[in-house]
Amino acid sequence: MKIEFAEASPIDIFCDALIIGISDTNKVPNYLSATIDKQLIATISDIVLDQANCCKYGETTVIQPVSGIGSKRILLLGLGKRDRLNMDKLRSLVAIGVRAAQKLGSRTITTMVFEESISLEKTVQATVEGAILGSYQFNYYKTDKKKYEVEKLIIASKKLVDKQKIEQIIAYSKIVGDSVNFARDLVNHPASYMTPTQIARHAMEISHKTGMEVRILEREDFVEHGMNAMLAVSKGSDEPPKMIVLKYIGNISNNEFIAFVGKGITFDSGGISLKPSANMEAMKGDMAGGAAVLGAMQAIGHIKPKINILAVIPCTENMPSGRALKPGDIVTSMSRKTIEIISTDAEGRLVLADAITYARELGASKVVDIATLTGACVVALGNVTSGIVSNNDELCREVLQAAQQTGEKMWELPSFEEYREQIKSSIADMKNSGGRMAGAITAGLFIGQFADDLPWVHIDIAGTSDTDKTSGYNTKGATGAGVRTLVQLAENISNHDC
Repeated sequence: MKIEFAEASPIDIFCDALIIGISDTNKVPNYLSATIDKQLIATISDIVLDQANCCKYGETTVIQPVSGIGSKRILLLGLGKRDRLNMDKLRSLVAIGVRAAQKLGSRTITTMVFEESISLEKTVQATVEGAILGSYQFNYYKTDKKKYEVEKLIIASKKLVDKQKIEQIIAYSKIVGDSVNFARDLVNHPASYMTPTQIARHAMEISHKTGMEVRILEREDFVEHGMNAMLAVSKGSDEPPKMIVLKYIGNISNNEFIAFVGKGITFDSGGISLKPSANMEAMKGDMAGGAAVLGAMQAIGHIKPKINILAVIPCTENMPSGRALKPGDIVTSMSRKTIEIISTDAEGRLVLADAITYARELGASKVVDIATLTGACVVALGNVTSGIVSNNDELCREVLQAAQQTGEKMWELPSFEEYREQIKSSIADMKNSGGRMAGAITAGLFIGQFADDLPWVHIDIAGTSDTDKTSGYNTKGATGAGVRTLVQLAENISNHDC
């Protein structure tokens, strides 16, 4: 999608659809009076009086062509109460409006800037991200690809602005939106295609396009480094496992690296602790954490913040076979800590254990891991909020701040010492499952054992990585959860260090 900013009256722009926002606090918002002609204002006023619901949040109403207007049709978009409108709601509203215009066959869309309560810069960013995320479609495997794609979005405002700055915001927001959609694509593909080998290919493409260093560790490398937890999970599958390492250096005057570690289980059957067959097809998405890290690194490679990042993504299938890991086995991780296997379906924390240890060996000074880790997190927080477990208040605050800035909801779970008792083993250093009670917390604390004294934050996106319905800027399927937060975190640390 091509996105442009126009210092012009939106009614003068020739397009297929013009989106106009109307709130339920004004019959005709003030910004419209200075932008569109009296005839159109009168038409909108009549519609508002006749159709009381058209101003409600997310409602869309189509007006057929009006004389003197460049657009073929006008789409009224209900903004709801203006005092409740924030950047994330605006992002969702734009997505709703663009999808509605898209369904009408619109290929070129003009949208007005709603800048009364939100700054122009933030409005433009939300508009671009909302349009890109909301118009996303995954039609890779459909033979009938009859669909309408929006080819151009024009953001129009009559106010004098710093056009160069606005164009920079558009470029930045487009990079972020496209990277979220890239992560969505990775998750939406079936496991038969999105194997560890295929994810590694995508990582190499990112390296080629951005100049990042890349290394792909193979099974023999796991043996050499003593990554027995990674080996244990992967040995039940015929697909060769990979550990992807991307190194981004944006600040040569600083030798510190923050590690982004993403779980990349490309299909999770549960192993010998086999999952129920119902809904098992969704387990192709157990690599959404790894996809989020790859998506973030793609964006970071183009945005180029002044920060150093190590991305580590352990990728493998978790399958049952005669070679597979068994409950009751003892595994010696790369850190030399021993793990009693209670459930082979608690495999994500095992591969993350070796990945975090390897990140520390490569020189990471901080660690943020992201994973579709536990059903317990879904029970606790549903599909609205991602859970956080951390050993460091400062890094945790930075992650939560980045999440708030992007509209991705996250919540810190308690990590009291008593919870660690649940993962103590009588025959090994720890066990890989602490049972159902506080399962999201104990799983996070298990991973934290391998960060040791490094500042560490774990993000559980098990409930937020996909959705079964289209809502706001999330379309049915993978959401790309975590990408925008990781990019914003890198930007914030970069700005802080500068």
